[in-house]
Amino acid sequence: MEIPSLQGFEREPDLMTMEKPLEEEDGQSLRIGVPREVANEERRVALAPSGVGALVSNGHEVYVEQGAGRQAHLQDDEYEESGAELVEDPDDLYSQSDLIVKVGPPDEEEMTLLQQGQILISALNLGGTTPEFLRHLMRLRVTGIGFEFIRDPDGTFPLVRMMHEITGSMSIQIAGRYLESNEGGKGVMLGGISGVPPATVVILGADVVGEWAARTALGYGAHVIVLDSELGSLRALEHYLDRSITTAMASEHYLRQAVRSADVVIGAMMAGGERSPVLVTEDMVASMSPGGVIVDAVMDQGGCIETSRPTTHSEPVYRRHDVIHYCVPNMPSNAARTATYALSHVLVPYLLHIGEAGSINEALWRDEGLRNGTYVYRQHLTKKSLASMFGMSHRDIELLIASGI
Repeated sequence: MEIPSLQGFEREPDLMTMEKPLEEEDGQSLRIGVPREVANEERRVALAPSGVGALVSNGHEVYVEQGAGRQAHLQDDEYEESGAELVEDPDDLYSQSDLIVKVGPPDEEEMTLLQQGQILISALNLGGTTPEFLRHLMRLRVTGIGFEFIRDPDGTFPLVRMMHEITGSMSIQIAGRYLESNEGGKGVMLGGISGVPPATVVILGADVVGEWAARTALGYGAHVIVLDSELGSLRALEHYLDRSITTAMASEHYLRQAVRSADVVIGAMMAGGERSPVLVTEDMVASMSPGGVIVDAVMDQGGCIETSRPTTHSEPVYRRHDVIHYCVPNMPSNAARTATYALSHVLVPYLLHIGEAGSINEALWRDEGLRNGTYVYRQHLTKKSLASMFGMSHRDIELLIASGI
């Protein structure tokens, strides 16, 4: 098989190559399915009506399941006016789509709807991923592209960043609410008032979630302490926030000291493409004063606090050692409209790239972000981190594309 970027550039008989300019491929009209999210109280939808309009104007067909945007206050008629075709039955939506774009990974019922050779773009949610799910995609020859892995040439993770900005900001709003007495908290305001000191907010992790949690906490007037295992990340955050925060290395000594003094602990420590490291032990949590609040904002990556366990939007909290724990994996779902537009703004250019390339093979070859985002391709697992997590074999994505294996 030829390397994808050279396909279609055949030489005409009796003519030198230079005598005829090479023409670009005409691209491909995609049939894109946008299902209604059904798992884990998900309220977001992958594409806003404006994103649908952009895709339709570029010659693609977009099928949207009826009611897909309702919980984000996006109505069916808005999607119709943008050029989408509304589909009542999810079976029909999956069966007539080349590409499925959704927020959460398919649940067990949705997995049965996936079609042979389909493209699936969604979050993978490493904390809940199973080897059975990955093997099912491989059996179907599905190309799986995960939000968590899409990394552009500049090193940024655009989809992750957008959701993490929302998560970081929300974590402080949530913590402030649960600190209130009527929620069982210790009755402390984040910002304090004249003559009364503010709450102490300890943030574990200086990446995007931690940065936006720190920004929001500072906006409330809280005393903010950020810990991370990377000194460079702490330096960068101090620079961004004009040294308005206290920073410390995430050693056991500093962690114990900070957690013991905290009114609020925000779990924001990430490990790119891997499960979050557990930084705070149960005995550290037990040292917090009664009525304190923990928001583990990285539960979709497994969480970084030993006492954390996943909760839901309908039952978001529980108490352990008289400390309130909020551990909802899909926090941006509670800001569904904002999050939907954020997702749509980032996803649409990638979908357009796939159409312009003419095939998923060519798109992965051309687009580094999509290539980095692919975790299953041609019946192979392509992420070393997933292979290590589940004891499975993997193949390099670039070799697979070039060789056609």
